Amino acid sequence: MQEMEAVIGLEIHVEMNTETKIFCGCRTAFGAETNTQVCPICLGLPGHKPVLNQKAVEWHAKAALALNCEIAPYVQFDRKNYFYADLPKGYQISQFFYPMGINGHVDIEVNGETRRIRIRQIHLEEDTGKLLHMGNITASPSSLVDFNRAGVPLLEIVTQPDVRNAEEARLFLQKLRTIIQYTGVSDCKMEEGSMRCDANVSVRPKGSDILGQKTELKNMNSFRAVTRGIDYEIPRQIDLVLDGEEVIPQTRHWDEAKGVTRAMRTKYLATDYRCFPDPNVPPFKNDPAWVEEIRQSLPELPDARYARLVKEDGLPPYDAEVITASKAMADFYDQTVALVKEPKTVSNWLMGEVGRCLNTAGKEIQETALTPKHLAELLGLVKKGVITGKIAKDVMDEMFRSGQDPETIVKEKGLVQIADQSELDPVIDRVIQANPKVVEDFHAGKDRALGFLVGQVMKETRGKANPQMLNELLRRKLQG
Repeated sequence: MQEMEAVIGLEIHVEMNTETKIFCGCRTAFGAETNTQVCPICLGLPGHKPVLNQKAVEWHAKAALALNCEIAPYVQFDRKNYFYADLPKGYQISQFFYPMGINGHVDIEVNGETRRIRIRQIHLEEDTGKLLHMGNITASPSSLVDFNRAGVPLLEIVTQPDVRNAEEARLFLQKLRTIIQYTGVSDCKMEEGSMRCDANVSVRPKGSDILGQKTELKNMNSFRAVTRGIDYEIPRQIDLVLDGEEVIPQTRHWDEAKGVTRAMRTKYLATDYRCFPDPNVPPFKNDPAWVEEIRQSLPELPDARYARLVKEDGLPPYDAEVITASKAMADFYDQTVALVKEPKTVSNWLMGEVGRCLNTAGKEIQETALTPKHLAELLGLVKKGVITGKIAKDVMDEMFRSGQDPETIVKEKGLVQIADQSELDPVIDRVIQANPKVVEDFHAGKDRALGFLVGQVMKETRGKANPQMLNELLRRKLQG
């Protein structure tokens, strides 16, 4: 098996954030009641013609440019014919022969080396409906169809077969998702189906330039599913080849519960789709001036932002990588740094306490009540000595939960730092008297003793004692 290698090409489907569908005015909101966002056009009823959504075309170009693609001068929509229950017209309108975005790439870091994954094309098409499977699939199966998703603008991003293993696939997909999210074209929420991935997997002897027979793993809706699906399929195919058997060209389904791939159907060939130009959607030419206008509208993308945070803000590469992995987090960071001018402090808090709160709540930062202004104010209170770092963590929890500003929380809960010697002296005296053995250890030169006594004072003051003053007073009394 060590003499074999995998060759993997990915097909990623990304639903756009447009308010309306690609060829009609129906809404695209996720989670609406079934079959309420439909009309004769997206239901494929006779006598109703599609009208192309201009915003979808603009965002298509925007995504293609962000992925380093060339914008083709001529674009055409075609009818891709196949029959399936969630395809109301019996064909899908797609850019089959003349896609808009071609010859792009995404660079990923793998074990300290840069790997370039080439993008063959990125084309625009309409999404299908969605099957809702009811009951026991073996005993009494039944399926219903929800057409709310039919006609939602969909980007299909097709890579060259440059991926070699599941880890590279995961890293590529994560980088791709981040880039698309930065453009605002899609939220790329895999759990809601707005980003889906198919993987074309084949194997061959190492060093060979001949592609093996491939299978397609369909509609994997999480990075974990992609990784596990590919990791299962590669050794399955290698075993077949080494046993002298043939890899059958199939579309295969990833069974997440059982951890296996299962054959769904024989794989479609390009000729099976019988594509031809759609007579109702006119082709168009791209004006170079319009393409340049779209290019200029691109935001600062992840790689450029990463470089700026390292070079201008002085962040360690790891910090910059974590911060820029999410556009919302990177925006939050920039807005906070603009207020407090301390990049590393802001980064530490975002990666530490804020990250802890986000993980506990299972939320992204844009889904919370926390604001850059409030975080900046909290850091200001710590810097001025109004509250201790320990108290700041408690304030952060309350800010995250309620959205209140830190000054109000500190005032209402009486969390102001104790920096008055007359308040600290009696607490320190009690702690010294209660721990004679620890005091002996201090005089014997044991460093941990002082830390223990500091901790006891902090415990009695609920973390409000000024750390610098506390250490000074405690050391003076012990040496006294």
